[in-house]
Amino acid sequence: MRRIALEDRAALGLLVRRHQDRIRALAVRFLGDPHLADDVCQDAFLRILRSARSYRPEAGFTTWVYRIVANLCWDQRRKAARAPLRLHTPPERPAGDNPGSADEQGERIEQVRAAVAALPDRQRLALLLHRYQGLSHAEIAASTGWSPAAVESCLVRAYASLRARLAGIEQP
Repeated sequence: MRRIALEDRAALGLLVRRHQDRIRALAVRFLGDPHLADDVCQDAFLRILRSARSYRPEAGFTTWVYRIVANLCWDQRRKAARAPLRLHTPPERPAGDNPGSADEQGERIEQVRAAVAALPDRQRLALLLHRYQGLSHAEIAASTGWSPAAVESCLVRAYASLRARLAGIEQP
């Protein structure tokens, strides 16, 4: 961040290469729309660039970045005025892959995506940061500004809701 503050564009490029995939993945999972996620990703790096001179590492860098991404995702959701989520669908499997099991697996994936998308925003964000980004409860609290108890509550409720919604899904 010090190098970026000194307008070292190579340092910015390195930072983008290191973090872009994780930032985009979080945004896609939260928003359910790859195009909106691309916008959030781009906006996040613009904010990082603008904040480079004032950045003070009180928390870990990734924690700070996830907070930026979370706030941008909240902003996108508010703009959409609670519009239904459009779920990102994975690319189709090549021919020759066991079509029966691929179809079943694809159906399970869509059921899980739909169940995650149906969670309230706070629960979804906590779940995505925990399950897909690998953040600890303390890191989630730092990234979101929530208390550790609120993070724990969101995660307990999110996982309980998912277990209830997905109870009928057959395991592979």
